[in-house]
Amino acid sequence: MSAGMSANYNFEGRVALVTGGASGIGFAVVQQLSELGAKIAVADLNFDAANSVATEVSCSEAMAIKVDVQDPDDVSKMTNTVIAKYGKLDILVHSAGVGIEKPFLETTPEEWRRLIDIDLSGTFYCAQAAALRMVENGYGRIVSLSSTAGIRGGTGRAAYGAAKGGVIALTKVMAVELAPHGITANALAPGAIETELVARMHSDETRKIYKAAIPFDRYGTPEETAFAAVFLASEQAGYITGHVLGVDGGFLAAGLMSKK
Repeated sequence: MSAGMSANYNFEGRVALVTGGASGIGFAVVQQLSELGAKIAVADLNFDAANSVATEVSCSEAMAIKVDVQDPDDVSKMTNTVIAKYGKLDILVHSAGVGIEKPFLETTPEEWRRLIDIDLSGTFYCAQAAALRMVENGYGRIVSLSSTAGIRGGTGRAAYGAAKGGVIALTKVMAVELAPHGITANALAPGAIETELVARMHSDETRKIYKAAIPFDRYGTPEETAFAAVFLASEQAGYITGHVLGVDGGFLAAGLMSKK
């Protein structure tokens, strides 16, 4: 965390729930929000990993919760646990998700349902459960993880792109309906980020193609993506809602491109 960022953003007294917080972008968000004073609920399907992260966070108070985001009852229990511990919920950064790189003609119904259930329905369940709590206090920040795959078509992204595109549409509807309650809803659209998920999804050929299409000529880091999430979760971003923020090294902006 940079000194300048620490000076500008203060999350003292705020309670943040981060799903998928045990690894990747979610883990980086947990680190940054905790450094800025937020109380953190680290939610993940891997409870041992989430508990390890919560234990290691020394900058603020943290707890671990096991959650399966495709189970609405489990998600409801998650938010109830946060309220029981901290008394309120101010911020949701929904980072939990899965991915697949599979051609459209080869994607099975089971693979399609799994991506939709976890990446899209999971976003709906978590955001709705969090928003119901935020409405009680007239304040909230919801930041969901979409993807550049939800904006641009790409080889092998049938199920993943459809789910992430759905997250964008859902975000815009939430922004409109939750604004009267003092709640913002935004989404990040990460491009190629060096996470465990991307390591599993991206073949050597995929990496070569991506780097050729990224003006910065490299993959991003979870920390760079987390900076964007922290901004959207801040009080200063209170007039930004329904926005999709690309964190992609210029991938979405690029068309015909010559690299010299």
